[in-house]
Formats: sequence, structure tokens, C-alpha cells
Amino acid sequence: MKITHNVKLIALTGVLAGMLIMTGCKQQSSVGGPPPAGTPEVGVMTITTAPVTLTMELPGRTSPHMLAEVRPQVGGIIQKRLFTEGSDVKAGQVLYQIDPATYQAASASAKAALARAEANLTTVRLKAERFRELVAIKAVSQQEYDDASALLKQVEADVAVSQAAVDTARINLAYTSVKAPISGRIGRSTVTDGALVTANQTAPMAAIQQLDPIYVDVTQSSAELLRLKRNLANGEIKGKNGGQAKVKLLLEDGSSYPQEGTLKLSEVAVEQETGSVTLRALFPNPDQLLLSGMFVRAILEEGTKEDAIVVPQRGVTRSPNGSAMVMVVGAEEKVEPRVIKVSRTVGDNWLVSDGLKAGDRVILEGIQKARPGTPVKAIPFGSKSDAPPVGAQQPAAVKK
Repeated sequence: MKITHNVKLIALTGVLAGMLIMTGCKQQSSVGGPPPAGTPEVGVMTITTAPVTLTMELPGRTSPHMLAEVRPQVGGIIQKRLFTEGSDVKAGQVLYQIDPATYQAASASAKAALARAEANLTTVRLKAERFRELVAIKAVSQQEYDDASALLKQVEADVAVSQAAVDTARINLAYTSVKAPISGRIGRSTVTDGALVTANQTAPMAAIQQLDPIYVDVTQSSAELLRLKRNLANGEIKGKNGGQAKVKLLLEDGSSYPQEGTLKLSEVAVEQETGSVTLRALFPNPDQLLLSGMFVRAILEEGTKEDAIVVPQRGVTRSPNGSAMVMVVGAEEKVEPRVIKVSRTVGDNWLVSDGLKAGDRVILEGIQKARPGTPVKAIPFGSKSDAPPVGAQQPAAVKK
């Protein structure tokens, strides 16, 4: 009997020990082990509101700040070209020298005619003064005095005409030195030494462009302009308080222009053929990186939208009817589809106008495993390890 009682006691002790071991294992598994295999992990982003600066990207072309076409104001033979094509010139710098011989002769002739008129004026003036004294004592008739006074005025007019002729000859002589009207970069010359030019000819001899600063002309549809004005009026976006809108540039190769410009004006009329409005921005161009006629893309600041909601594009899909849709982790940690309205892109994000509010958790990672109505384990987006959990099935290789 004692042996039987001892055997039963040993067996009962073994059962209790086994139960304790199993309970400890279960507790250890529940505390430090992986989540149940049926609950997938998804990376979520909690929606918050923040001010967002809205911009628009518009195509455009550069144009010089100032442009002057050089034309002769007198005719003659080009003696010498005095500049290097493609160089920078200063206002007043002599660019061409026209043969001045005929204009020097005309100037000398005009000066001689002026000297003759002035000499004649002296004689006539003295005669008129003597006649004024004599007519007072009745030594000459009133008619003779009137004739002398009229002759004096005629000779004074002749002197004025001669003086004007001298001034004209001097100006024409100065025009034989063709000077730069503005400072800037001069292009190629259309005439060479020995060429004959005429006054006010149609074809320019050269063109000077001022490229620092430089204009950028972009076009915007009238519908977009109306939308912008409406949003500013109803307070949906906040414009610059009296300040000039900032503009950035993307060059033809996709690189960013290092200098920032300002919006200067908006055309007052809409082009009937295209339904667009021209906007003009001014950019500094100290290194002459921008040349006239270059194609660029301008990024203009529209304003700031307060309490904006943005969602990364990777988290937005399209429903069969084309509506934008996101998956959110809702009540009871279950996946809920949510139809949203998006108005535009802001960088890599969508600007959401309706359908989401602050505090919503949008699924950005693991969306393939997030079936509507299924429970998931939400973790912050980006915190999930790249290595799969222990025991998880490895993804199949993608075939190329």
C-alpha cells in the first residue's frame, strides 16, 4: 500500500510540473513572441493639419530686360568696326565709325555761313540804331527807319537759321560715330568694314541685349487665374500681404536655377487664340547663365493654405469609377476604405480637400494585405524592419 501511494504522489507531482512548464511557455510566448500569424502589420501615417505653400509650374521663355537694335542715323561708308562680337559694351561706347569727311565739310560750310550772317548783322544793327536817333530829330523819314528795323530783324533771323544749320551739321558729324544706346551684350554684326549704310535703314547693324536682370514670360490659362482669384477672395488660400510673389526656375535640362525672382506684372488682356494670360517675372542673372529665348519652367507661389491635409501619393488608389480612395485603420483596428477628394499635387503628396480629418490613420505600407473589414496591427510608417518576421513567408522573386 505504501508503494502504491508513493507512485500516485510522484505521478501527480509530474503532472503539476508539466502544467507549470506549459503555462510559463504560454506566458513567455504571449509577452515576447510575434503577433498571431493572421494579423498583418501595416505602416500608417496619422493625419495632421499644417500650412502648405501652394505653387504652380508654368512654361515660359526668357527675354532681355532691355533690347536695342543699332541703326545708323546718317549714311556713309563704314570705316571701322570697333567692338568684338559677343562682348559686353557700355552705353556711349563707339561701335562703328562712318566716314566723316562729307559731314566735316558740311559743318565747316555751316560755320562759315553763320560767320557771314553775324558780320552782316553788325552792320545792319548799327544802321538801325543811327536811324532811330535821326528819326527823332526828323533827319530821316519814318519809312527809312522802318525799313532799317525790318532789315535788322531779317538779318537776325538769318543768323538764327545759320546757327541751326551749324547745330545740324555738328549733330550729323557726331552721328558718324555710331554709339551703343544701352549697356549690355552685343551680338553679331550684320555689316563689315567698307559697307554702305543709310540713315534709319530697316536692317539693324547689331543688337544689344541687357541680360542682367532678365525677364521670364510665362503663360497661364485664364481659368486658372480666375480660380486663384476666387480662392484668394474667399480665404481658402492666403496671399502675400502686399509683397511680391516669389518665382523659381527649372532649366531645360531639369536643373534648378540658383537665383530667385519676383513676379512683376500680369497682362491685362487674354489672348483670344489660346485663352491664356502672360505673366512676367524678373530674375537676377549675374553669371549670364540665362540667355534670351531659353525655354524654362517657372514655379510661382500662389499663396498659403492654412490647415491643409496632405497624403503621400503612394497611399492613394483609384476606385473602379475613378474616385480617389485610401485605406484607413478605423474602429476595432479594422481596415476601412475611404473615398476622398484631391485637388492637386504638392510635391510627392496629394492635397486633400474632403474625406479625411486630423487623427485619421492612413495605410501607406502593407496595403496589399489590408482587406476591408479585416483586423490589422498598425505601426508608424517607416518603423517596420526591412527583415521579415520570424516564421513569415519569404516573398517570391520578381521575374523580369
